[in-house]
Amino acid sequence: MRVLITGATGLIGQEIVKLCHGRNISVNYLTTSKSKINQSAKTQGFYWNPKQQDIDVNCFKEVDAIINLAGATVSKRWTSAYKKEIIASRKETTQLLVNSLKSIDHTVKQVISASAIGIYPDSLINYYDETFQDFDTSFLSNVVQVWEQEVDAFSSLNITVSKIRIGLVLSNKGGALTEMIKPIKYGAGAAFGDGRQWQSWIHISDLAQLFLYVLKHQLEGVYNAVAPSPVTNQELTKTIATSLNKPLFLPNIPRIFMKLVLGEMHTLLYDSQRVSSKKIEDTGFYFEYHHLQPALEDLLG
Repeated sequence: MRVLITGATGLIGQEIVKLCHGRNISVNYLTTSKSKINQSAKTQGFYWNPKQQDIDVNCFKEVDAIINLAGATVSKRWTSAYKKEIIASRKETTQLLVNSLKSIDHTVKQVISASAIGIYPDSLINYYDETFQDFDTSFLSNVVQVWEQEVDAFSSLNITVSKIRIGLVLSNKGGALTEMIKPIKYGAGAAFGDGRQWQSWIHISDLAQLFLYVLKHQLEGVYNAVAPSPVTNQELTKTIATSLNKPLFLPNIPRIFMKLVLGEMHTLLYDSQRVSSKKIEDTGFYFEYHHLQPALEDLLG
C-alpha cells in the first residue's frame, strides 16, 4: 500500500509516517521546500506550491489513499491577515489535490483529512458527537466548516471521504503540552478562567493509530479523535503539575488578562468542548490511553 501525506513533517504527520513505516506502508509526501525532498525505498518527497496551485502530479502514482494534514497553525496571533491565511491554507491545499486528481488517471480510493473539534460551540454542558449540526459563527468553527466542505469535493471523484476531528493533542515533541509544561516547571502554572471548561484531549500515539485504523477499515464520514475521558482545564493543569511533581499555588488566570496578551486567539484556552469518542470506539477502535494520568506518565515520565 502507498499513501500520500500532506503536512508530513508536522507533529501529527511525523507520527503517522513512523507508524506507516512500521506497517510496511510506503509514503509519498508533499513539501513546499525543494530542499526537503528526499527519496528512499519507503519514502518519496514531491514539490507543491498551493498558493500558485502548482504540484508534481507524480506524487499520486500508485497511491491508494491521501492523508491530508496541511494547514497553517492556529497557535499564532490571529491578525486579520493571518486569519485569512489560516483559511486560505486549508482551501488552497485541498482544492489543489482535488483539481489535480480530476485531470489525471489515478488509483486513489480514500482521503482521510484532518479536521478539528473547534467546529463545536463553546459549552460547559453539551456533550458533542458527530451528529451535531448547529455550528456557530466563531472563527475556529468557520475555519473547520470551510475545510470540511472543501474535503467533501473528493466524493465527486468517487473517493471515500473521512474527516477526523482532532482534539487537544498531547505530545512531548511539541504542541500544546510542551507549552503548558513551561510555566508549571517554574512553579508559575495556573488554570485558565474558572478552570471548568472542558478539554477533549488525545495522546499523539492514539491519534496516529486512529488515522491508520480509518485507513485500514476504509471508514467513511466524520470521526471525533478524542480520548474517552475529557477533563476540565483545572484537572488538566493539576494532573500535569502532579506528573511533574510541581506545586500549583497561583490563582487562576483571568480571561481578560489573556485577551489582552493573545487577542482573539485567547479563545483557544477558554472555550469548552466536551466531545464524545463513542462513534470510533463502536467500530472496534481501542484507545491505549483512555485516561489522562497514564497518558501524561507516558509522555512526561
